[in-house]
Amino acid sequence: MSDSAPAPGRGRPGPMVATRRQRLMLTLGVLAALVLGLWLFSTILTPFVLAACIAYFLDPLASRMARWGVPRAFASLFLILLMALATLLALLLLYPLIVAQVGILLAKLPGYVSSISAALRDLLDSAERAAGPEIVGSRLRELVIAQAGAMVAWLGTAATRLIGGGFALFNVFTLAIVTPVMSFYLLRDWQAMMARIESWLPRRSATGIRQIARDIDRVLSAWLHGQLLCCLILAIYYATALSLIGLELGLTIGLLAGILSFIPYVGSMTGLALALLLAIGQWGDWNGVLWVLAIFLTGQFVEGYVIYPRLLGDRVELHAVWVIFALFAGGVAFGFLGVLLAVPIAAAIGVLARHWLRRYLESPLYLDPPRTGM
Repeated sequence: MSDSAPAPGRGRPGPMVATRRQRLMLTLGVLAALVLGLWLFSTILTPFVLAACIAYFLDPLASRMARWGVPRAFASLFLILLMALATLLALLLLYPLIVAQVGILLAKLPGYVSSISAALRDLLDSAERAAGPEIVGSRLRELVIAQAGAMVAWLGTAATRLIGGGFALFNVFTLAIVTPVMSFYLLRDWQAMMARIESWLPRRSATGIRQIARDIDRVLSAWLHGQLLCCLILAIYYATALSLIGLELGLTIGLLAGILSFIPYVGSMTGLALALLLAIGQWGDWNGVLWVLAIFLTGQFVEGYVIYPRLLGDRVELHAVWVIFALFAGGVAFGFLGVLLAVPIAAAIGVLARHWLRRYLESPLYLDPPRTGM
């Protein structure tokens, strides 16, 4: 046999093994494609992302109905129609009431401004007598009074714009037609799409990625479901309580405070500030202010010690400061689309950070003993 004959097995390709560089390039390529897609199509992605949020929120219900023997397509159609009807009913019931309250605000706005200015002037005069003109001077007094009147005037202008043209900002056709249709298709095929995406995961890292995805889903679903229920309860409470004490815009401010509670502390603080100004403008004394303070302090107590512990407990690992930063950063970067994506991205980053921290605490980088003397 000649020495030049190939040895058995020589020339056969060995098992394919991805290099560290290939894995890194794949990860960076996927992230770059996602960021580029958001940047290029941010103006048209809002209804699709909103539809995905609705499908994600309703998927547990659709899956439960499917286990009961209901076809997935029928369950998806039923849930989307039910949500659409509930939204339409809420608009039909609340929109005329809000329009009427805005009309009352516009009619009484000059009187509100005068009452607020007079009440603040009396309060600042008392403060000047107590603290002296060196601390509370005439310039500070006039500045505070002017700013308070400007805030009430801005409230009337903003409410008018919201009622008259606010829905145009979100494109009525897109929200009313495209979003429900996309929600139905995404909800119907949600499980199949998740299975298909899972089949594309690299085999070497599939187990770890699935665990990270389950952690993200656990944190995100707990926060989303709990926060939406919290917003609903607070909106009903604030709107009912403020209306019962006779605040003329109590319904609108209560609903606004409840909806904005999606951003921790922002809803209650905004509702409190607006309700205090309108209470002073409507009644011209401090009794209404005390009622408003009592309502919002009670709401904060119930939210902090009853609603959150029972609805969320320790399942949510998203700190309020991190959520606020994510929502504002998303809004600045991509507008309403960024607000929709902020919490899912914040949940994913939080889970990845905790996963990295666990690996770091188990690695030699952390466990290496300190150096001793030479």
